Formats: sequence, structure tokens, C-alpha cells
Amino acid sequence: MPFSLHFSPTPLITAPSPLSKPFFLVPYYHTLHAPKSPLCSSMEHALTHQGKQEAFDRRPEDSQTLPLGLRRDAMPSHVAVIMDGNRRWARLRDLPVRSGYEAGVESLRKIVEICCKWGIKVLSVFAFSSDNWFRPKVEVEFLMSLFERGMQEDTGIFFRENIRISVIGDLTKLPKALQELMVNLEEATKNNTRFQLIVAVSYSGHYDVVQACQRLALKAKCGLIEPSDINVSLMEQELETNCTKFPHPDLLIRTSGEFRISNFMLWQLAYTELFFAQSLWPDFGEAEFLKALLAFQQRQRRYGV
Repeated sequence: MPFSLHFSPTPLITAPSPLSKPFFLVPYYHTLHAPKSPLCSSMEHALTHQGKQEAFDRRPEDSQTLPLGLRRDAMPSHVAVIMDGNRRWARLRDLPVRSGYEAGVESLRKIVEICCKWGIKVLSVFAFSSDNWFRPKVEVEFLMSLFERGMQEDTGIFFRENIRISVIGDLTKLPKALQELMVNLEEATKNNTRFQLIVAVSYSGHYDVVQACQRLALKAKCGLIEPSDINVSLMEQELETNCTKFPHPDLLIRTSGEFRISNFMLWQLAYTELFFAQSLWPDFGEAEFLKALLAFQQRQRRYGV
């Protein structure tokens, strides 16, 4: 079966686990025990009737032929991407902004497929930042509707491809129905192991660090830890990237010719290699991704030493 993944424009997916949010601020736990929604039922159907039969209808990653010069033993485990340039891409072509986001979906789909084929384990994408809430209301509403539609349409794909979906960010600002869809999708795919897609929605690096500090402060207040116990390890357990085995991206790619990280994963990017591509995100494909990976494999990572 050909690989087909129809993500919605920016990110489209998934959800916060109850433990990934400040538990004293956002009561998500009850959503996992509420009556099953139609989406939840469709997920079970997809898993039973499609996922088990079709999840591995393809060669394993280690048998895939890599492009010339790319080494499997030096492949980054975790790649993060700031998907910039959707709106500029549309404007350069005298198209509506929504067309840029729709084209960006196709680029994301291609990159996810490549990651699965080449053995990259985790892809994090900056889909919707905390600052994006200040964009025109009609644009924001369009993106929200795309996220919801994409999740409903593509549930079976994640089971067939054995893809885990995780979401990070302050989802309390999202429409309630979308929050529920995201929670259900994250819960339903949590045991998938081939590849993990982390989608940052309503996210910022500042937000992530602050919510982690709030959680640690509450634990100290409750007597679970002493303030002197707080260290790097405890901090990282409270960051929203605690959803993955590889919380620190090895490589960050930013498209559209901009040279900044725009408040994305500020803690996690401490030792990440950075690659800035000139292509606008909808134009970013296999050739550009390969160029970034080859550049990464030529670098000597020192981690401050």
C-alpha cells in the first residue's frame, strides 16, 4: 500500500496527555474517561480492521536504500522543523493564504514519509505558536478547522504506518471539540513505535519552561521534593517533551531564509545543530531535506567540550 498521509496545513494532530500539562491548572484527565466519541470508535475500528493487517506491508527501514552519501549510523534520531514561509509562498503566487497552508501540508506529508523510510525516529514541527493567536481571526479559524478535519480523515493512516502522535503546547486555548479529538488521537496512538510525530500547537519555549517551573514549585509546596532537589534532570521530566525517548532534537531546520529559532524549544535546543534553508516551507522537499541531513552528518558535535 503506498504511503499516504494527508496532514492538515500546519500541524494537524494530537494531544496533550494529562501528565504533560500543569495538573493543577488544567483538568484533562476526565476527558480520557468520558464516553467514547465517534472519533474514538473509528480509531478502534481502524486499529482492528486495518492497522493489524497492514501496519508492516513494507520493507523494514534498515533495508531501505539511502541516498548517496547519507549514512544510516549517523542519522539524527530527532529532527525539529520550524515550518516557515507558507503565507509568503501563497502571496508570491497571488494565491489566498489558505493555499499556502494547504501546500505546506503536502510538504509535511513528504517529510514524514521520508523520516519513516530513512530511519529517523522523531520529527517535531512548530505548527502553531503562542504568537500566532494574534493573526487575523479568519486565518486562525481556518487553521483550527483544518486540524480537526485532518485528524478525522487520517486516523487509520497512523495505525497502518505505526506512527505515534504527540502534541505539546497550551491547548486550553483551542476549541473544546478539537481538544477532545487531540486527546483521543494521542491516547489511541501512544503504543505505536515506528515513528513519532510531535506537533507543537499554541506552543512557545517560554511557555514550556514556565509550566515546568510551576509543576516543580507545586511539588515543592506539597512536600514531594525539596527546592534543593531541583536539577536539570527533574526539570526535563516536567518539560512537554517528556513524551518522547529523544527529548533533545539533534537537528533543527528552519525554512524561508530566516535565521532565528522564534521561541521554539528553548531548553531542548541547547546543543542542537542548526540548519537554515532558503526554501519556503511548501517548496521544502526531499532534495532540501537531504542537504540538511548531509550537512548534519558532516559536523562534529562537541556538546560544549
